[in-house]
Amino acid sequence: MNDAEQFVKKHRKLPRKILFFRTLLVTIGAVLMAVALELFLVPNHILDGGITGISIIIAHITGWRLGIIIFALNLPFIYIGYKQIGKTFALTTLYGIFILSVTSIFLHNMIVVTDDLLLDTVFGGIILGMGVGIVIRYGGSLDGTEVLSILLNNKLPFSVGEIIMFFNFFIFTTAGFVFSWERAMYSIITYFIAFKVIDIVVEGLDESKSAWIITEKAEEIGDAILARLGRGVTYLKGEGAYTGDDKKVIFCVLTRLEEAKLKSIIEELDSTAFLAIANISEVRGGRFRKKHIH
Repeated sequence: MNDAEQFVKKHRKLPRKILFFRTLLVTIGAVLMAVALELFLVPNHILDGGITGISIIIAHITGWRLGIIIFALNLPFIYIGYKQIGKTFALTTLYGIFILSVTSIFLHNMIVVTDDLLLDTVFGGIILGMGVGIVIRYGGSLDGTEVLSILLNNKLPFSVGEIIMFFNFFIFTTAGFVFSWERAMYSIITYFIAFKVIDIVVEGLDESKSAWIITEKAEEIGDAILARLGRGVTYLKGEGAYTGDDKKVIFCVLTRLEEAKLKSIIEELDSTAFLAIANISEVRGGRFRKKHIH
């Protein structure tokens, strides 16, 4: 193995400033999840999916502290995560679950915010989703279900999503017998709210879009995008698989508010141009910052 390969494979330490910021955000995420569980969901017998859902059921049946059960049940999956995903993920997850467990124990005897089941379901799901989403965004996890699903995916003819869905179906069915079918239905609502909030937190509200344009008038359209949208463009060389002709491809990144204007520019200059637009959850570096057009 040469020096370049060793450099690529070597685990590099994060700068202290970035490590502190990431640790702070993971702490906030774990605390938010504990708040959602102990002040909204658990006192009203509403549960989340995954290992957390199993932990809530076991805590209800045995009377043991929820935080201790969550920590104990997730330990094997942290080890699996270390083997399957990496050291940084495992350490971040271990820290996040530790903070979640300690905060859950601390909040266990606190007075609940509201007894209204609908409010508990909605706000518990929102706060839970925010907490889990923050931790995922910064490199960790607060539930071992996805790690288990990745492992089983290599041995079973099912996708990760299908395994998680089956796992949660079993948990919510069990909740129907342990608590009530009404609580199980509220739990499903909480799960879907949290799921959507996780997507928003991980992908961000300010969703950008990438545009790929193949046209015979690449320079004209590129200049128009720069002048009328204030967005930089990159020209890429392509080749048509059927004709073998050389093609010039325009690549640019824009916001969703600028999508309609981009389409009008292309329609005006070359109505036969090929256009493909996709969502981007995050943009870093380069010259993405918008230039003034007036």
